[in-house]
Amino acid sequence: MPKAIRIDAYGGPEVLKLVEVDVPKPEAGEVRIRQHAVGLNFIDIYYRTGLYKGSLPSGLGFEGAGVVDAVGPRVRHLKVGDRVAYGQSPLGAYAEVRNVPAAQVVKLPDGISFEEGAAIMLKGLTAQYLFRQTYRLQGNETILFHAAAGGVGLIACQWAKALGVKMIGTASTPEKAALAKANGAWAVIDYSKENVAERVLELTKGKKVPVVYDGVGKDTWETSLDCLQQRGLMVSFGNASGPVTGVNLGILAQKGSLFVTRPMVGHHVNTLEKMQAAADDLFALVLARKIKVRIEQRFRLENIGEAHEALATRKTTGSTVLTLD
Repeated sequence: MPKAIRIDAYGGPEVLKLVEVDVPKPEAGEVRIRQHAVGLNFIDIYYRTGLYKGSLPSGLGFEGAGVVDAVGPRVRHLKVGDRVAYGQSPLGAYAEVRNVPAAQVVKLPDGISFEEGAAIMLKGLTAQYLFRQTYRLQGNETILFHAAAGGVGLIACQWAKALGVKMIGTASTPEKAALAKANGAWAVIDYSKENVAERVLELTKGKKVPVVYDGVGKDTWETSLDCLQQRGLMVSFGNASGPVTGVNLGILAQKGSLFVTRPMVGHHVNTLEKMQAAADDLFALVLARKIKVRIEQRFRLENIGEAHEALATRKTTGSTVLTLD
């Protein structure tokens, strides 16, 4: 029988259990995928710890890549044998075989490997909706993006460069700062040594930035606001340091009539058509080699606890995948 990771309670990496599972034939609108690789993301930790709550027992993980081995009724765009990937599915990607709603699955181009597909779908779709939908960058802007050496961050560095955007990234070490710069960031601020708001002011010659993309959360909230121009947009899309709470809306007026949004990828790719369009945008840049998929860590399914520990302690750079071959 195929194996999968399940949790019966919220907690640390110790709650992750490798179990055998029965995977039935796909129902109407579903496909069954024999997976070759699975992507890991910080949001997986939120669901493991209970910061984001689902129903227990539960699987974990949102993205993967593999081959369709069964197709349910009313599925028209996929067939058995198709190479596929997905980045926004029901919980349960940490599995050798699984059923997935077909509307969330796209064909994987031949020029992109299974590992690359698994590594880039959720992170790449995140960069796509941030840059092309939430605040549609036109080119020539100067922007701020926190955690520029992370999985989403390194894609964002490359995407910004492809768009002709000057991206100021933040990073926690000189090594991570160098990595972000090598991937296309215009400038990188080492926040362990530099004051981010002051440095942004210097880099922009006093103008600040029209948009900040912040996946860190509470630790960077006020700093991000201080980096924005009047009527600028704060895009708070993650909680790596914990959720932003207790916000006084009056501070937005005090700091320049600022706008704030808390977007989610699922709301931007909630139909097959939207998913396909976003994936096409992403795949085109990967195939043109304007975005290189950086897989810096690989773990086996049975070593998922080690993978989560590395992710939680910020010892990772780029993307992390589970290999199932």
